[in-house]
Amino acid sequence: MQFGLYAPIPMATVGSAEIAQAVSEALSPLPDGRCDAQFDLGVELLLAADRAGFELCLFAERHLGNDIAAWVLASAIASRLERIRALVAVHPGLFDPMMVAKLAVSLDRICRGRMALNIVNGWFDEEFRMFGGTVLQGEERYRRTVEFIDILRGLWTSETFSYAGRHYQVERGQLLLKPASAAPPEIYSVSRSDRGRDFIAGHCDWWFIDYPKGAQTVDEALRGLEAAVADMNRRCERAGRKVRYALNPFVALGRDEQHALDAAIERIFAYDPDPDTRKIEQRMLPATKLGCIGSTESVLRQLRRFEAVGIELVLCKIIPTVDNVRRLGEEIIAPMQARAASPLPLAS
Repeated sequence: MQFGLYAPIPMATVGSAEIAQAVSEALSPLPDGRCDAQFDLGVELLLAADRAGFELCLFAERHLGNDIAAWVLASAIASRLERIRALVAVHPGLFDPMMVAKLAVSLDRICRGRMALNIVNGWFDEEFRMFGGTVLQGEERYRRTVEFIDILRGLWTSETFSYAGRHYQVERGQLLLKPASAAPPEIYSVSRSDRGRDFIAGHCDWWFIDYPKGAQTVDEALRGLEAAVADMNRRCERAGRKVRYALNPFVALGRDEQHALDAAIERIFAYDPDPDTRKIEQRMLPATKLGCIGSTESVLRQLRRFEAVGIELVLCKIIPTVDNVRRLGEEIIAPMQARAASPLPLAS
């Protein structure tokens, strides 16, 4: 099993003194010309995560927010890392695929072949319009995203590439840089709808499985994940492809579940007495119901259950401190990696 984490930025981070500072300073000149606090935290945290055994970092994107832009943050930090892959969020409809293809190979080459794209197929309309995007709904949105991915892969793998689509046209497009590795950057995405799952099966390499709708317990969530994986396997078989599976639970260690959860909530409200309710209700709370909050033993046990279902990557939502990253490396990642490396016992 692989482990990842989020780059610490305001849209994706809770319980961080540095992020609270970055938000409070966002609309003012920085004192004494120093760096934005979210950048300093990102460097420190991700270097520690790299040493702790994490293998992927999602650089999420919110254009209409206090966040440093994903491409800038990934480019500034990821080249310093030895093992972590930079997963950069991209919104089709805001950037031309030709430009994204060039940005991607540029980052891939300075990261020694360790970058990937997280395709975000929809976002809120106000942001799209404000930043020059075109808002589409339903089938047309998916059709645009499929064309977007087709063009990326065509440019990455062809000397000259032309494309005539409904939303994009490329005439003899060329990239005079190619990806660092023979295999082009992988495509990650998330979708829950029936049409969205067909899109994942037909065009993506990794699927971030959403929290099973309606699940109230860890066991119900696990059954929902099993059903989702089985459903996606059937869709992939029809498409003649394979997709790998990822999950993003909130991970917190403590004496037991209540102790770990209380400590996380206390930390969140210590640095933001009026936190973003959308971030808490839609991002954190569902992720807490996946059984990765509690003692080290209980979290390891739950991760092994995920592994048995077919989950290959856990993108951890965490309180972003270096001490927390180190602890997860020692108590969670190292045992899981050691288990994977151990030969299976011979049958008697």
